[in-house]
Amino acid sequence: MFIIAGLGNPGAKYAGTRHNTGFRTLDILTERYKIDLRENKFQGLCGSGYIDGQKVLLLKPLTFMNLSGQSVREAVSFYKVDPAEDLVVIYDDISLEPGKIRVRGKGSAGGHNGIKNIIAQLGTDQFKRVKVGVGAKPEGWDLADYVLGHFPPDDEVKVIDGMERASRAAAALVTEDLAKVMNDYN
Repeated sequence: MFIIAGLGNPGAKYAGTRHNTGFRTLDILTERYKIDLRENKFQGLCGSGYIDGQKVLLLKPLTFMNLSGQSVREAVSFYKVDPAEDLVVIYDDISLEPGKIRVRGKGSAGGHNGIKNIIAQLGTDQFKRVKVGVGAKPEGWDLADYVLGHFPPDDEVKVIDGMERASRAAAALVTEDLAKVMNDYN
């Protein structure tokens, strides 16, 4: 069993914001693999299915971004998966240009509060990540206002393409070696 978690904030107020890039990418996976996200479990919205013959749980934590680790930890504990091998987290990254993606197998939170909480809840930074670039915060902007804001039209086009590639990278992490996926997508 693999767990793929897409990070974001619940509610219409946050739909389409930079911080909901993980949710939006997970939506692409649900459509492509016909996995229904209707079950309320693990403090999130989830659904089970298969990606290229591998059983997966797709998860949208509904705890709000800064507490995402609670939901992820519950799912990891319930299924008794090894986060280093069987967990993939998709999220927004302000250090990447809009639409760029980066795949990693471990690392620090890099200032991302959702990832910081997942690391704290799991007690490890050893889990696969697919980061989707949303661009750097402009000088003088508040970080929270920036990540909770919407993309300008030209960036939205780039980010949609990035989310599509990120969804393919996340699916590849279920069936392929991490190094190969990093070579293919980074």
